[in-house]
Amino acid sequence: MNVHDSERLSGLLEAAGYVRAGDSEPDVVVFNTCAVRENADNRLYGNLGHLRPVKDGHPGMQIAVGGCLAQKDRDTIVKRAPWVDVVFGTHNIGSLPVLLERSRVRDEAQVEIEESLVTFPSTLPTRRESPYAAWVSISVGCNNTCTFCIVPALRGKERDRRPGEILAEVEALVADGVMEITLLGQNVNAYGSGFGSLASAPDEVRAMTSGGQSAFAGLLRACGGVEGLERVRFTSPHPKDFTDDVIAAMAETPNVMPSLHMPLQSGADPVLKAMRRSYRQERFLGIIDKVRAAIPDAAITTDIIVGFPGETDDDFEQTLHVVREARFASAFTFQYSKRPGTPAATMDGQVPKAVVQERYERLVALQEEISWAENKKQLGRTLEVLVAEGEGRKDNATRRLSGRAPDNRLVHFQVPDEPVRPGDTVTVEVTYAAPHHLVADKAGRVRRTRAGDAWEARQGEAPQGVSLGMPSIGRPEAAPVASGCSAHS
Repeated sequence: MNVHDSERLSGLLEAAGYVRAGDSEPDVVVFNTCAVRENADNRLYGNLGHLRPVKDGHPGMQIAVGGCLAQKDRDTIVKRAPWVDVVFGTHNIGSLPVLLERSRVRDEAQVEIEESLVTFPSTLPTRRESPYAAWVSISVGCNNTCTFCIVPALRGKERDRRPGEILAEVEALVADGVMEITLLGQNVNAYGSGFGSLASAPDEVRAMTSGGQSAFAGLLRACGGVEGLERVRFTSPHPKDFTDDVIAAMAETPNVMPSLHMPLQSGADPVLKAMRRSYRQERFLGIIDKVRAAIPDAAITTDIIVGFPGETDDDFEQTLHVVREARFASAFTFQYSKRPGTPAATMDGQVPKAVVQERYERLVALQEEISWAENKKQLGRTLEVLVAEGEGRKDNATRRLSGRAPDNRLVHFQVPDEPVRPGDTVTVEVTYAAPHHLVADKAGRVRRTRAGDAWEARQGEAPQGVSLGMPSIGRPEAAPVASGCSAHS
């Protein structure tokens, strides 16, 4: 969701006349922040500190901070870092260009935080980082009340887009060369609840739910009817809303990929209750079993929090039990991070850091073992890989290219004999498996695609847009982070 918002911010700045700084000193630096874990706070203020002397030596340079941390900290940001020029929240990202100009004219910091969504982000300009894959928001906000999560307080209650708007965006993206979309929502499979009762929902929603299927299942099937759309993914669902009709829609819609991210958080029923997660271990494993029965080749990934307040040794063993039973392809594992303003922050039974660390290391070791074993099952399989740009950090050294299989596994493959571009597909045979990737060291068969054409066309464009990364000037060395990125749904 934050990456997609960053693409919108890029589009807004480009529409306002800004261009990519490239190797020169930037005139504007924008931080789009997360607030799920404490290290986001630390990294923001550390980066702001490193940029202060850069700004002092560059008259007129502006720094803006937006996103969830800005929504949470508000004017505290300019109190802690008075050289920041603009602070904006999650509900008004469209205000960034105006706030930058206002700060420039008035020569003072502008802090503007809205309490509810001003404009649905998907109506804003965008500068997509990828010409062949795109994010599509179907909802924003979340109606859940998980005790560890600050997201609902910062993103607000769930608001859903009408199906026609979503499908119109998907069709426009495909016409622009996109072949893969990822449907986004804080609780993506609760889609439809934002319309209220079915009786009061728009006609298109009622049509989509005819026969009793959920709106999200209907949306997946509708995406199956978009000509030229080859891959559909979604993230992140919630187990409580994951119904059998969604599994059926995944299995029966050819362009919905056999991959599923299903957040577990904990395998222990007492901890799930304390987290206010409305499912239990049996329900979660039941979903996994049904998905595997309907989609045998599905790769299932998850999120797990270690050391939630009150977690006992027995509770943690239950989490390990679920990991062994579920056989996740991979897991984003996190040590519990106390977030002020959440109920869990003041709960009794905060687990000592040393205990959390020991449990975390055991969990990571177990999941590494399972991931490797699951990847070894891919040996000898033939996969159609969507060639990606920037996925393989060692590709130059290994003389390989990289991309994603239909189940979203990362595949490094031998450079084919014929020309290939990001957005094309290459059919390869898996020859080696590691815990986090597969290797195919036999020449594959290339299929040139419209998505590859779109990538090639973009290479001839004049530089435009803005970088979604940090500028190199004054940038501190990257801090180590937990495996994966958070998706606390």
